[in-house]
Amino acid sequence: MSTKSIAVIYGSDSSEWEVSVRSGEFTASQIEGERYDIYEIFARSGSWSLRAYRRGGGQRVLLPEGEQPQICKCDFSVTLDGEKVKFDYAYIMQHGTPGENGLMQGYLEMLGVPHSGCNAFVAAITFDKFSCKSYLKDVDFVKCADDIFLRKGEPVDGLAAKAVECLGLPMFVKPTDGGSSFGVTKVKRIEDFDKAVEVAFSEGNMLLAEAAVVGRELTCAVYYDGEGLRALPVIEIITENEFFDYEAKYQGLSREVCPAEIPDALRDRIQEVSKRIYAHLGCSGLVRVDYICSDDDLYFLEVNTIPGMTSASLVPQMVRAAGLSMTDFLTTIIENS
Repeated sequence: MSTKSIAVIYGSDSSEWEVSVRSGEFTASQIEGERYDIYEIFARSGSWSLRAYRRGGGQRVLLPEGEQPQICKCDFSVTLDGEKVKFDYAYIMQHGTPGENGLMQGYLEMLGVPHSGCNAFVAAITFDKFSCKSYLKDVDFVKCADDIFLRKGEPVDGLAAKAVECLGLPMFVKPTDGGSSFGVTKVKRIEDFDKAVEVAFSEGNMLLAEAAVVGRELTCAVYYDGEGLRALPVIEIITENEFFDYEAKYQGLSREVCPAEIPDALRDRIQEVSKRIYAHLGCSGLVRVDYICSDDDLYFLEVNTIPGMTSASLVPQMVRAAGLSMTDFLTTIIENS
């Protein structure tokens, strides 16, 4: 049986592209080289190039700039050393567009190439925070914070006063389709609302103003292992900043407690709710779900269908806490998606 060719796609057209590169490189390094040939594709601004590869269990070969062949998008292949390699499977590690919003998934699905993660429709829904919350607002197993939706170009006169009246202060203003906290502002004064709207629209064409929920920030990942849904250990995120922003996430201004030091009943509930959200939205592959646990209930924050995968990211921490190896874990994802 021939070795399966795995294309790990990283980079993106969004502000998260550098984080995506780190996630993709780490993911590629952890895929079992004896079982698969691994090809690293850097995809940004329409240019898809082969950056590195690892074949036959050998060492990683990093191709020099200027000698990185372009990917043929007609059939998702590359010509390397005179040989055409058609990729059998895509592991998508693009944070933001086009890898997290369904565009890359749609391309691969039209070609019949299996890939990690959710299908194009589910990826599009979950990437947009407003759409995703709309699917969950009426369920009885988790709460969603009150919010107001706005599309760029719609009138904003009087919106600040309406938002304060409906949501109170503080509130968050955020793009509906971004990640890594780009464009997110915690608004404490009505005078700062319009600037927060401007910042959010710098990252996308739609935004949410959302009531701030005070509590503990917790996250849990779910995946399908071929037999059923499995939830990884819960992590609590404790940040030194106002919220878990880009600086806290990537510059060491937060502490992740894994497994979270929470009552067993709360841990079990978060794991069960995460599996129910996964099933309700129609997810597949690996998904991470974020929450705020307040004094009155558990509040849904967002779904991450392509969670960060650097060595220090949340999911790798969960995998280690579960007693699993990253290589075996990634094999499970690949073989069951």
